Amino acid sequence: MSIKNAQLNIRLPEVEKNDLLPTEFKRDALATIPIEDVGIVVIDNPQITLTSGLLQALQENNVAVIICDYRHMPQSLLLPIEGNSIQQERYDAQLAASEPLKKQLWQQTVTQKIKNQAAPLDSCGIAIGLFNTLA
Repeated sequence: MSIKNAQLNIRLPEVEKNDLLPTEFKRDALATIPIEDVGIVVIDNPQITLTSGLLQALQENNVAVIICDYRHMPQSLLLPIEGNSIQQERYDAQLAASEPLKKQLWQQTVTQKIKNQAAPLDSCGIAIGLFNTLA
């Protein structure tokens, strides 16, 4: 993946080089998308390469870049630092929160996680006592 003329270029070299594929496939081996039309880029294959110019252009356009691990699960998130005032406001609010509020929010988070994990068991008819006390 690279950038040229403010366009995200996606190139599939293995398709271009494969002489066994029909010409139609080879024409689709290069795709271009205007950077300003992109909101999120998900990198879900270790063979994908990106140029630093592309990463810079994505960040200038407030595009989130998500990198997945070998299990295809999100592993990291790249966001622009400058100009991301909403995220900074969230950080400031979290840092300024009182200790009782932090503990209450943590309790709500843990409770909801347990409920979310218990829901599939409940839908299968497997009752657990802890879920009933949290509900």
